[in-house]
Amino acid sequence: MNKESHFISHFNNKYIGDDGAVIDGYVYSKDAFFQNVHFKKKWLTYKQIARKAMLVNLSDAIAMNAVPKYALLSVAMPSTISKQESTELAVGFLEVAKEYDVEIIGGDTISNTKLDITVTIISKTKKPLLRLGVRKGYLLAYTGELGKSAKELKKLFNLGEIHKQSKFIDIKLRRNFIKNTSRYLKAGMDISDGLFSDLDKLAKANAIGFTFTKKIDKKTACSGEEYEMLVAFDKRDRKTLYRLAKVSRTPLTIFGYATRKKFTNRCKAHHF
Repeated sequence: MNKESHFISHFNNKYIGDDGAVIDGYVYSKDAFFQNVHFKKKWLTYKQIARKAMLVNLSDAIAMNAVPKYALLSVAMPSTISKQESTELAVGFLEVAKEYDVEIIGGDTISNTKLDITVTIISKTKKPLLRLGVRKGYLLAYTGELGKSAKELKKLFNLGEIHKQSKFIDIKLRRNFIKNTSRYLKAGMDISDGLFSDLDKLAKANAIGFTFTKKIDKKTACSGEEYEMLVAFDKRDRKTLYRLAKVSRTPLTIFGYATRKKFTNRCKAHHF
């Protein structure tokens, strides 16, 4: 057990274990986006930083088949930030909030040595999509293309440049895909720590393993911050899932099925 899992284990209750906590039809989710941990200032503009911080947090809500309604922002800003730069930051938050019809209702701001952001999202759902629910024989699939985020991050560390529409900068959430397919999905989560790391969470939540029908290289398996969807569904709904994915123009890759075979995550942990 790594330090993150050890710490979380002290707060074990029925609400912890998914991308957000489901309570009385609401989903509460929160993620951090810290300078020199999740990004370096030279990589992104202030507007891009705020947009990504919001999208990373909205991903959890959408992954749970919830409709984001409200956001609370906590922003620790360097004392050297200018009024123009703080305006750019605010514009980034507001743009994404408008795109997803989310109202920013409060939060906190403090002075800091660097830019650290946390966002709390409050969402509504009638049918939450949970990690629990994978049975033997269910198919496993992921949306989009995996591996690009790690490749682009490596390029940034090597002092290279990436396009402003790069997946590392401009996240595309699968809102329409989840909306269209939720009635057929048995379990799901967003891919934030890498496909194999998130499969490990599914395996532990359901006391199950996986058999792979498609070879997945390390680049694809271990790339974090993809914010695609990992889903499980009955094999009888395979054609329906493909058809609905096509409606929302969402690439869907079926790569295996659930078995009693033990799953071992071969990727290096993104957390401590």
